[in-house]
Amino acid sequence: MAQEVRGVIARGKGDPVRVETIFVPDPGPGEAVVKIQACGVCHTDLHYREGGINDEFPFLLGHEAAGVVESVGDGVTEVAPGDFVILNWRAVCGQCRACLRGRPWYCFNTHNAKQKMTLTDGTELSPALGIGAFAEKTLVAAGQCTKVDPAAAPAAAGLLGCGVMAGLGAAINTGQVGRGDTVAVIGCGGVGNAAVAGARLAGAAKIIAVDLSDAKLEQAKALGATHTVNSSSTDAVEAIRSLTGGFGADVVIDAVGRPETYRQAFYARDLAGTVVLVGVPTPEMKLELPLLDVFGRGGALKSSWYGDCLPSRDFPMLIDLYLQGRLDLDAFVSETIALDGVEEAFHRMEKGEVLRSVVLL
Repeated sequence: MAQEVRGVIARGKGDPVRVETIFVPDPGPGEAVVKIQACGVCHTDLHYREGGINDEFPFLLGHEAAGVVESVGDGVTEVAPGDFVILNWRAVCGQCRACLRGRPWYCFNTHNAKQKMTLTDGTELSPALGIGAFAEKTLVAAGQCTKVDPAAAPAAAGLLGCGVMAGLGAAINTGQVGRGDTVAVIGCGGVGNAAVAGARLAGAAKIIAVDLSDAKLEQAKALGATHTVNSSSTDAVEAIRSLTGGFGADVVIDAVGRPETYRQAFYARDLAGTVVLVGVPTPEMKLELPLLDVFGRGGALKSSWYGDCLPSRDFPMLIDLYLQGRLDLDAFVSETIALDGVEEAFHRMEKGEVLRSVVLL
């Protein structure tokens, strides 16, 4: 029997989102219904509203979420009703070429719920990243539910579902930051500051945060940056080099995703260093670099998908670190809002006023 709940809907490109009644079906085989407790407002949700992902409107937005499993369908063994879970958009299949080669964090065939949630007139909804968690309840594939310690605050835990995990993973998993490394992070929004926190967790000796905003740089210092560079008045590449003995950083993370910032990252790394792109470019962006420089500087140029995370491995570990006081996830929660506050939260996010607004249900 389908349940009626409230959810945040984007009906058309650029239209303000609004709260509407939706129908959530009972879970089928391999599916779960989750009662949402908290969901972060991510740039990806705004991209959906603006038609930047695809045009499969209407969208049920929201994906950085934590909640409690309410019911499961046939064949579900990984979670049970009552489990506190973080939702993820990488439910690994176990059968694709990446999974079979022992690299499930690259799974090329992740799956979502087979059934569709709908509006009251029967119109099928496209859930953001296969989740759709700006809602009182949502239907997902059971593999999208990762069980974690219920002592964690939902508002903080849910952020591991996307942006914070992307930044932490860019440093720890993709960049493979090691003890004593020098790290630079360009762009200190939610993802960039999570990369700062990840570099600190990994034991980096020097962490250089770069941004145009002094307020964001102060947040980066609180999360582990040892040095800050305001690139509105200082050449970022020269500053990073001067702070690393003239060599450049071992790992440079571009959390902005623009050609200008990528070039900064490329030239701010040491010889044989690593560049990690975790900021998401737009389709029209082009990058031009001298091929001789790409060859001559050596090292690695990497892109980080979802922080190259494996939710079943990384989410419980990071929640444990949070509960031990070693990872301050609460610092990323700038404000908590109601379900009808998402449109205004988009505006604050665009102005750079928040790391994360979090919907509490």
